[in-house]
Amino acid sequence: MKANYFDRLLHFKQPAGTSRGVYTTHHSYYVTLEQDGVQGVGECSVLPDLSCDAMPRARYEALLREACRNVERTGEIPYDCLRPYPSVLFGLETAMAQLRAHGSPALFDTPFARGEEGIVINGLVWMGTFEQMSARMEEKLAAGFRCVKLKIGAIDWQRELELIRHIRSRYTREQIELRVDANGGFSPDNASERLDALAQYGIHSIEQPIRPRQWPEMARLCRVSPLPIALDEELIGVNDPGEKTRLLDELRPAYIVLKPSLHGGMAGCREWIRLARERGIGSWITSALESNVGLNAVAHLCAEVYGPYILMPQGLGTGMLYTDNIDMPLQIRGDKLWFLKNS
Repeated sequence: MKANYFDRLLHFKQPAGTSRGVYTTHHSYYVTLEQDGVQGVGECSVLPDLSCDAMPRARYEALLREACRNVERTGEIPYDCLRPYPSVLFGLETAMAQLRAHGSPALFDTPFARGEEGIVINGLVWMGTFEQMSARMEEKLAAGFRCVKLKIGAIDWQRELELIRHIRSRYTREQIELRVDANGGFSPDNASERLDALAQYGIHSIEQPIRPRQWPEMARLCRVSPLPIALDEELIGVNDPGEKTRLLDELRPAYIVLKPSLHGGMAGCREWIRLARERGIGSWITSALESNVGLNAVAHLCAEVYGPYILMPQGLGTGMLYTDNIDMPLQIRGDKLWFLKNS
């Protein structure tokens, strides 16, 4: 087996605003595994100031080289060594899955991979001005989405609440499921008041209302919030099974939102899902600004762990983010992501 990597700079079609700033480009690495004339490719996608394995480029490339050499020597992924480095783990897992699928991007045998089922996804409305977010919301609704996630926490709170009020004046919760993602943009002092305000508008859930590592305050919010709370950033860097168990037992969220690039690769996400299910905690999977290589892997993982007949909308609508994306046989039709098996 031969293992190698290369990198690529991706350019956003429009700036992607989060509570941590605005992305205009994204730097990703791609690992390749080759054996007997068959190749697998996986994406190692790191988000600065967010990923637990974000580090200077030279150090990250040294880590990738060492991981590739380990795979070449053993023919296996060194899971225990790579637990602290989920983006590297996810890239290698994806490449290995494609290798085992004889080079096909259909990574696992599921109805989705056979082109028989699409995965229901939510539309994503990035942070921006009131006018920008309102226009993007209308675009998602016109495209046929019945679940829309709004990124909040970047503009004036009252304007964001006004936008949600405007949406609910036109569409009932039966017509449109609304999710909001604060990306830790609330403070412990104002979170309860804002959750109460949002609860008036039939919101499905709110992701990460306050910044992570404030366990006593987050546990209190999960206990008293009128809105179901979903944890996302809170899970980043929690890679040990015992620590995962402690987090879920102490915080008791309604949901966890999993991104393989951030939350332990495929193996780590499967572990999170198993532990959450044992505690009656729901979950869904989303992409994390990967190119279509990573998105394809996330979609096939989603189909394997939740399918068939996935009812919970997943966060897989990022395939049109970049001007220079990598072609993969994925297509959004209405509010579903499809894998085009014969393309």
